[in-house]
Parts: sequence; C-alpha cells; structure tokens
Amino acid sequence: MMEANPTTLTELEQAREDFIRQWGAMGSAWGINRTMAMIHAALMTNPTPMNTDQIMEMLEISRGNANANLRELVGWGLLRPTAVKGERKDYYEAEKDVWKMFCVITRERKRREIEPAMAVLDDCAARTEKLKGAEAKEFNQMMKDLGEFVSVASSVMDRISRSERSKVVPTALKLFG
Repeated sequence: MMEANPTTLTELEQAREDFIRQWGAMGSAWGINRTMAMIHAALMTNPTPMNTDQIMEMLEISRGNANANLRELVGWGLLRPTAVKGERKDYYEAEKDVWKMFCVITRERKRREIEPAMAVLDDCAARTEKLKGAEAKEFNQMMKDLGEFVSVASSVMDRISRSERSKVVPTALKLFG
C-alpha cells in the first residue's frame, strides 16, 4: 500500500472543506438551512459512514443541531442510518449517486414547494372566477396563467425524477444547450 503524501492529504482536506462550505451556501439559496446542506456534503464526500459525534466535531455544531438536521436529511431520503460492526452509535451515509440525489431533491421540493403553491394559485383562481371588473378579471387570468405554468413545471419535474438518466440528460442538454 502507498503511504499518503501529507501535502496531498492537506490539499484534499482543504478542497473538501471548501466544497462543504459552498454546498452549505447553495443549500441556503435553495431553501434548506446551511447546516443541513453542510452535513449532507460532509457525508456525501466521506468515504465511510459517520456518527453524530464525528459530524459535530467536523462542522463544529451542537448535538441538537446535528440531530435535528440528520433527522431531516433522513426524512428527505438523502441519508440513511447504517450499522457499523462493533459500534452501538448510529452512523449515517449519504446517497452518492448524483442522479438519485437530484431525483430525491426534486421530488421533495415539489412536495414542499410546488404543490402548496399550486393549491394557492388554484384557490385564488377559483375565488375570483366570477368576480366582475377589469382588475378582478386580470388577477384571475394571472392566477390561471401562473397555475398553468407551475403545473407544466411540476409535470417536467415528475418526468425527470422518474426517468433514467441515460434518456433524460441528453434530451435536456439538447433543449437547453
């Protein structure tokens, strides 16, 4: 076995820390909390499962913060608890297949964001359907148009998250390339 070059290991650790920090920042932009995204990144890039204590130490977070975010990530389907032989602590590992991760995140965001938005748009359109006046008609049409757009986006998200990567990615790249 080759011995690790200390310089390379330090560079790897620094690159990993940079990725974890950036993934946390991106998570905030996508509507999940920074710590949740950073835990996901730490487990996604770790070659072996980690326990809560290891995660707390790596990210310098409290046990309560770690536990709450681990539960949330397990609920999303991005992490799974796993047993480590000879250990009594709970260990966690992340889904490492990028396409599966994307599909899980897409489905969860649709459930948490798109479906409630569609319900509000449909409700607003229904409540203003029979109102008189130009402003009410304009509002109603806007709700219908937005509802139609969100419905199409939702259908696209459904198709992408259910499709095989080999079929969807080339098609998507042609459409957006």
